[in-house]
Amino acid sequence: MLSTLGSGDLLVEKTGATPATVVALHGWARSGADFAAIVDGLDAVSPHLWGFGITTAPAEAWGSEQYADALAQALEGSAPVIVVGHSFGGRVAVHLAQKYPHLVAGMVLTGVPLVRLKAAPRPAIGFRVVRSLAKAGVVPKSVLENQRRKHGSADYLAAQGVMRNILVRVVGETYDEQLAAIRVPVRMVWGENDTSAPADAGAAASERIAGSTFRVVPGAGHLLDGDLRTAVRSELLALIDEVSA
Repeated sequence: MLSTLGSGDLLVEKTGATPATVVALHGWARSGADFAAIVDGLDAVSPHLWGFGITTAPAEAWGSEQYADALAQALEGSAPVIVVGHSFGGRVAVHLAQKYPHLVAGMVLTGVPLVRLKAAPRPAIGFRVVRSLAKAGVVPKSVLENQRRKHGSADYLAAQGVMRNILVRVVGETYDEQLAAIRVPVRMVWGENDTSAPADAGAAASERIAGSTFRVVPGAGHLLDGDLRTAVRSELLALIDEVSA
């Protein structure tokens, strides 16, 4: 069922009763609908985060912290919730748990790019040259855009306007400070074959969160389907029992 949170600008998929005890945050270019099977039968909301699904985009280029700030405002006054975060949604969840601990009772994270084990590859030399020339006004912006289309990721090419700027900002973020500050129960469950957020990087992030657990799902990838979806729901139900106890 479609509903709203906070002032009404955040649209959510709602299951069960109010107030929600679970908040599920989706990945980049995904929507709250991703969690239908995971939160089935639970009192939960799965937001369409700003700029995704049917919720309007922010007016300016937010980072994941600003997404967490806006979400905290929408959740303010509610009892602490368990947050499930996939990929980009997990970045937001980490900021939420670190900055607003009174709102978070625990977290389940999956496929979240939180730790970079090696330096990001530099853009191709041709792209860097064109980018410099465009900044200097020597070549038109259309030439730079052609180079972006040639070298950019699928997510980058699909994003438009402010959402492209948000993606660029988020990709450059680090989370060491936030991970070290988290004090709620955290369960991390990763696909063995996740190429967007590799399992070894997920394990490294887990080591930076006091008391967290880390589980690998054999044969699973990045998206919330198949055995990974089943494992995330299993960890969520176990965490609900843990927090309730």
